[in-house]
Amino acid sequence: MAARAGTAWPGVTVAMALRDRIAAWQARLAGDARFRTWAARFPLTRPIARRRAAALFDLCAGFVYSQILAACLRLDLFEMLRGGALPAATIARRTGLAPDVATRLLDAAAALRLIAPTADGRHALGPLGAALLDNPGVAAMVEHHSVLYDDLRDPVALLRDGRGAGLNDFWSYAGSAPGAAGEAAPAAAYSRLMSASQPMVAEEVAAAYRFDRHRRILDIGGGDGSFLAAMAAHAAEAALILFDTPAVADLARARFAAAGLAHRAEAIGGDFRTDALPGGVDLVTLVRVLHDHDDAVVAALLRHVHAALAPGGRILIAEPMAATRGAERMGAAYFGVYLLAMGQGRPRRPEEVAALLRQAGFVRPRTLHAQVPLIASVLIADRMN
Repeated sequence: MAARAGTAWPGVTVAMALRDRIAAWQARLAGDARFRTWAARFPLTRPIARRRAAALFDLCAGFVYSQILAACLRLDLFEMLRGGALPAATIARRTGLAPDVATRLLDAAAALRLIAPTADGRHALGPLGAALLDNPGVAAMVEHHSVLYDDLRDPVALLRDGRGAGLNDFWSYAGSAPGAAGEAAPAAAYSRLMSASQPMVAEEVAAAYRFDRHRRILDIGGGDGSFLAAMAAHAAEAALILFDTPAVADLARARFAAAGLAHRAEAIGGDFRTDALPGGVDLVTLVRVLHDHDDAVVAALLRHVHAALAPGGRILIAEPMAATRGAERMGAAYFGVYLLAMGQGRPRRPEEVAALLRQAGFVRPRTLHAQVPLIASVLIADRMN
């Protein structure tokens, strides 16, 4: 039944309703060609009009920008400039590009702040290009995006199908039964991708939470063990357990052995959807796991985690979350579409994760301070004694 005029919907405050009416009025103005012309000319509104025009153009040109970045990475341009500025002719020779084409790429990269021209006409690292040095996670994701872009060639078809062929195939091991034929190859590809970006996440989590208070830590869906291996230094006395599919657990055992952790780190193969989890642990970590799965799977997993934890134990969840202040596009736009193409999962707000935790029996879910929440938000909750 439609609400009568002037009647607020449950949970909708007067302030919220007023905000929506103001937003609708602003949208009507933005859609009026005469108003846009006036706003671009009027001194007080001209900066706003220019910013919005630039933002709209960036939406249209975003794919071109991403491919300029991909070209720079594939040509090792940032690594080439690590030692200092170089002339365009030298860069052209080292990249194998024609001089005029190299100059065009350098100009494009400079416009995106990936490189910076020097006063003497050479080219040096820009602020964004410098940030990519020694950051293999970003480079790996840029290369991986070629699969996503194939799925987005026809975005309407993707929306109607509810999954993309490329990403769904890439992540097929995540939805298949452990031990299925052909699991090892896709699991290895996935693990390499996640391992490349894991240092950024591990650093974020370690800065947000103290691991040295725990004695037995279980990392579910931990991939090749990169996260647990990084946390070993922060929990020097803890026994470390990784639980993932058998093919991935094999990779983790090799990493633990290479890191000298075999005496206190073990990897167990299984399916968290059907198999019992190792018990008696006082901390369970789920790092970039929940958003890969639908609500029913997540709810069941959290119940299994609650059962595996010792009384007074704790769960820690770290992943990019929706509605993160300052990173709203990351949650709703990027991960919303990425996980749709993947064929399962969705980005969740912290309060949605907290509600699922309470339903599983956890208490006091709370979000910790994260240095760069765009990389990962961190949320913890407790099992009662």
